[in-house]
Amino acid sequence: MQTNLTAAFKATREGQEAEAILRSCVHCGFCTATCPTYQLLGDELDGPRGRIYLLKQMMEGQPVTQTTQLHMDRCLTCRACETTCPSGVKYGRLAEIGKEYIEEHVPRPWPQRLLHYALRAVLPYPNRFGPLLRVGQTFRAVLPATLKKKVPPRQQGSAWPSARHARIVILFQGCVQSSATPNTNAATARVLDRLGVSVQPITKEGCCGALSLHLSEKKEAHVFMKQNIDAWWSAIENGAEAIVITASGCGPVLKDYCEALKHDADYAQKAHRVSTLACDLSEFLAKFDLQQFKTKSEKRVAFHSPCSLQHGQKLNGAVESILSRLGYTLTNVPDSHLCCGSAGTYSILQAELSQQLLRNKVNALQSDAPHLIVTANIGCQLHIGTDTALPVKHWIELLDGEAT
Repeated sequence: MQTNLTAAFKATREGQEAEAILRSCVHCGFCTATCPTYQLLGDELDGPRGRIYLLKQMMEGQPVTQTTQLHMDRCLTCRACETTCPSGVKYGRLAEIGKEYIEEHVPRPWPQRLLHYALRAVLPYPNRFGPLLRVGQTFRAVLPATLKKKVPPRQQGSAWPSARHARIVILFQGCVQSSATPNTNAATARVLDRLGVSVQPITKEGCCGALSLHLSEKKEAHVFMKQNIDAWWSAIENGAEAIVITASGCGPVLKDYCEALKHDADYAQKAHRVSTLACDLSEFLAKFDLQQFKTKSEKRVAFHSPCSLQHGQKLNGAVESILSRLGYTLTNVPDSHLCCGSAGTYSILQAELSQQLLRNKVNALQSDAPHLIVTANIGCQLHIGTDTALPVKHWIELLDGEAT
């Protein structure tokens, strides 16, 4: 793709990066076939190729309008287009640069600004989100039906094993997950303990930075990243062999700390080390003989592969391979490459589209008569759970429950 970016934008790091991405696009349109929003809306500007044209025009100096903002807001950043693209276009990164540019040039109405601020002020902080969630759970029975289904039932946290092994990992606990489904991290710690690996407790870690990036607050995201690096660094220096991620939505961001902070003189080397150590739970467990977790259950399991796992981290089939080897019967899930509509804050900010995607996903997951649904990301787990009567769990809970 030929480009003619404005001199001012081209002179920036982001401009140079954006130009390289734009030039790699060959207009083939393969991306539209796997774009969830293009499938729903049928509008070229609501598919990756159309959005790339919008961003190109914007970066070349054409007016940035609320229409541009709307089409970019509708993008899930699921990165299915990247998986499909034969040219390796880094659409996710281009969208991140473009959205930040739009935020600087198109003021949002005050209700949108207030909602964005509220999301940033609450969700990344377990000490704020947790108490609010518990209030909602306390009064869940008397809430209106539409609100009630959005509040997950309270899950009691279960016991963590004490650290007793020479092998140590950092278990990234996440923000929403640690409050809404605390048993996910506890189950992970118990499974690792059975494999001879202990979890190093980290008390001062926070959000990975994903939520801030989703809302085009790059500087705020970098603050979270640096705080996490500081919180983990002592454990890393003392031999922690991995940073294990149980919420796949955090994975692409943690693995990209090295890129996000590569120009920061104080944190570039540490960020590179963190990205080297960061791995999804499925990647870490793939190194072990897991036969002690082999199941005798005849329950049929539908696995929802989050976009952040299969497209963001390119780990499509990783969890399915583990579960299949352990004897689980996995059901067929049509269109498994499509997003469920959770996508960080998308289910709140683009509720109508999100609900359409959710209904399609739940229908696909339930189509082959499973007994339960498992996934690898807290956002997907909570979102899918609002629209099905089947149990929806993190897949590691299967291993924890079936261990012998």
